[in-house]
Amino acid sequence: MALERRRLGRSDTTVPSLCLGTMMYGDQIGEAEAFRQMDRCFERGIDFLDTAELYTIPPKPETQGESERIVGRWIEERGVRDRVLIASKIVGRSSMDWFREDGAKPRVREADIRFAVERSLKNLRTDVIDLYQIHWPDRPVRIFGQDLQGFAPYEDDGEPIEAQLSALGDLVREGKIRHIGLSNETSWGVMAFLRAAEAEGLERIVSNQNAYNLVNRYYEYGLAEIAQQEDVGLLAYSPIGQGALTGKYLGGARPKGSRGELFGRLGRYQTPSADEAIRAYVELADEIGVPPAVLAMQFVTTRSFVTSNIFGAHGEEQLDQIFASLDMKWSEEIEEKVNAIHARLPNPCP
Repeated sequence: MALERRRLGRSDTTVPSLCLGTMMYGDQIGEAEAFRQMDRCFERGIDFLDTAELYTIPPKPETQGESERIVGRWIEERGVRDRVLIASKIVGRSSMDWFREDGAKPRVREADIRFAVERSLKNLRTDVIDLYQIHWPDRPVRIFGQDLQGFAPYEDDGEPIEAQLSALGDLVREGKIRHIGLSNETSWGVMAFLRAAEAEGLERIVSNQNAYNLVNRYYEYGLAEIAQQEDVGLLAYSPIGQGALTGKYLGGARPKGSRGELFGRLGRYQTPSADEAIRAYVELADEIGVPPAVLAMQFVTTRSFVTSNIFGAHGEEQLDQIFASLDMKWSEEIEEKVNAIHARLPNPCP
């Protein structure tokens, strides 16, 4: 399966089936390595870069925005702005108080949106962002693995969706962003944005960026059908489960230099049944003769509702395996074996 071009929502824009995620740029990955990564990806036709005002990860005041700045310097130095697609994001409702100049806690409101976009444009050294996304909802829903605590009713619905769309639409009309999308959004949330756009004549979302991988297939329950029926495809992040699906963290291991060793933050990939499921997929990869990362990547890339598969890599070997995943033939037999594991150990890492 070669690198494909896939349509971004109902727009005229196409993106490659793989997207380079840059959230580690500025901390775990320095500028020189980041430049080498972007060079190699660009040479392979991966001209889609995803960043955010939140990044570098883990988030902290001293590195906030550094991912965007590194991407911006690379684009400027290589002179490739007209040949790459840039995606960025505004943070959702948060208790982190270093994103706004006045120290206010960020929200997805008109003033926040405009400030965040203007700063990202400056960081990225560009006049327009191709895809601008709401990183997580303004309403207080449980995300990032908090699902395991059960559903929590909320009375505060957050900033009205119509107001969020109106503010983003103004920036589209001003030529500062081309398309808008969501991230870490629920089925209800996606449909609410679509319904508001249709009813009020507002800008329509083109994508939803959520976690999706072999041990977290919750996207298939509701959101995948929306992707098919409403043309709001998935930009899938964490296809290798923050590295967990390589098997390197099995049995509590923390390899030196890994994200788990440096920062912890493995969260949803440390649930009681995670090791058993991950081990099963690692053994399947060994059985069919591919590295576990290749199996994990190609599973995501071959889903009909995925617009682009967002990957991160640390080092040349990891990047080589990402590229190698495109050469893996996905067969009906492999599909059946993957689904047999899923049936036995479903979604241990939501």
